[in-house]
Amino acid sequence: MPLSVTDAAEVFRQALRDAVRRHALWYLVQGIVVLAAGVLAVLYPAISSLATVSLLGWLLIISGLAQGIGLLGARQVPHFWLQLISVALGVLIGLLFLRDPTQSLLTLTLLLIVFFMIEGISKVIFALTIRPLPNWFWMLVSGLLGIVLSVLLWSMLPVTAIWLVGLLMGLHLIGIGAATAYLAWQLRRGAV
Repeated sequence: MPLSVTDAAEVFRQALRDAVRRHALWYLVQGIVVLAAGVLAVLYPAISSLATVSLLGWLLIISGLAQGIGLLGARQVPHFWLQLISVALGVLIGLLFLRDPTQSLLTLTLLLIVFFMIEGISKVIFALTIRPLPNWFWMLVSGLLGIVLSVLLWSMLPVTAIWLVGLLMGLHLIGIGAATAYLAWQLRRGAV
């Protein structure tokens, strides 16, 4: 008798839970290592910023080359030239990131500032749109904080570029590491 989608999803979820439970010690170690890397990134944001840009440069080069290798025998593929341009841009941007990491940090920081500004403005507009709903004010505060953050970061350029990417990467790693370690710890204790 075939399984329904709901039953199949539950079987999959249970198999995943069992696999994670069996390897909980490794997940705990992984979480602690990632958490420690995040703390180091926050403590040394300039070094982690440069490391992030270098890693991103290498990833762009490697993915561009891999995509290029995939195109070698595929001239008849639709939009071949667009894909070839994508390959060239990926490799070129990766090389630029490696050639001048400080300029690359400035570029990434500017992109983050623009992102924070656009996200902040969109949240303010959304908050004003849903204003009659309860707690709309918190969305407004979130948007205003995004706008203030982007203006503050902009006013401190180029110093911001030195530490922002590394700090954000560190905070992200701390979140991932803490969540992974906590989940593994709970699984080892049998609480989940």
